Amino acid sequence: MKKQLKILSIIVIMVFGLGTALYAQELSFGIRAGFDMQNINGKDADGDKLENTLLPGFNAGINVEIPVAPDFVVQPGLLFTTKGSELAKYDGNIIEGSAKLHLSYIELPINFIYKPLLGTGHLILGFGPYLAYGVGGKFKIDGSLGSLEYHDDWDVKFQNEVKSGDPIDQYYVKPFDAGANFLFGYELENGLSAQLNAQWGLLELRPDYGVDTKATMKNTGFGISLGYRF
Repeated sequence: MKKQLKILSIIVIMVFGLGTALYAQELSFGIRAGFDMQNINGKDADGDKLENTLLPGFNAGINVEIPVAPDFVVQPGLLFTTKGSELAKYDGNIIEGSAKLHLSYIELPINFIYKPLLGTGHLILGFGPYLAYGVGGKFKIDGSLGSLEYHDDWDVKFQNEVKSGDPIDQYYVKPFDAGANFLFGYELENGLSAQLNAQWGLLELRPDYGVDTKATMKNTGFGISLGYRF
């Protein structure tokens, strides 16, 4: 983890340093917030595809645009974002219910954006990697057994390995996530913008339980966001 964060820090410093040296007078700062529909895709212990469903989430944060060529900018940012999924429902003659996994991250996207002039504003077309670190979460269970209702609320604990002595009333997730961003939108002349976002997680979220399994978990999501550039 320390090695990965060190590499990320070096990349960010290089990007900011290069942009500042070449185009310091053209740097611009922005704020952005949006609504997402998140999911966790992967496989269960038997290797079958997970049947999870979408869960609403949000993100909010700041960014800076660094021009690197005509109509091209690099846009590092820092976001607070929520992810997760409504896990596969269980429904039978006696037992039925559902569970929701809510995850919160501090996220660092580094997007490469093409912004040509279109009308009086600019088209936004971009992609790039993101790195994220888990800072909180809840695992909520709602179900019933006959006429009896059952509700429970577990904390999410972020760790890479789960050992036999660890508490069983917690939901374990790896702390580090990374993947790819894709975005499309339009920025008005006054600095207001709207964009569609998609995100594809590439790292395994399920920690090591010390047993062989085919189970996998990865974040995915899409949404819309609004921003303002100063």
